[in-house]
Amino acid sequence: MDSIAWMAWTWPTAIFFVLLACTLGMMTWLAIAYPEAERVGVLRIPTTRGDRLFVSLVLAAVIHLVWIGLVGTDPIFALPIGEGVEISSLWLGTVISLLSAVVIFRTV
Repeated sequence: MDSIAWMAWTWPTAIFFVLLACTLGMMTWLAIAYPEAERVGVLRIPTTRGDRLFVSLVLAAVIHLVWIGLVGTDPIFALPIGEGVEISSLWLGTVISLLSAVVIFRTV
């Protein structure tokens, strides 16, 4: 990781980008295996899987920014691993984002 040390990578950042790449790969595979068809949901506009993914990602960014602004990132508990791994309250924002993505994919 010395060649990319200037980027200030952390494990959560690396995990985020790996999961984002996996999501885009999965969406590409789905588009090839099961061609997309537009559908009209609660927004009353035709959307595809890619549209719903984009809306989900933008909403996740907004949820996380609002969470950081209102709640912060203080640890809520520590796991007894090694010297103790602290779990941030931001993970609750992540759970809310994932649940909102499920709702978006089901209804929009």
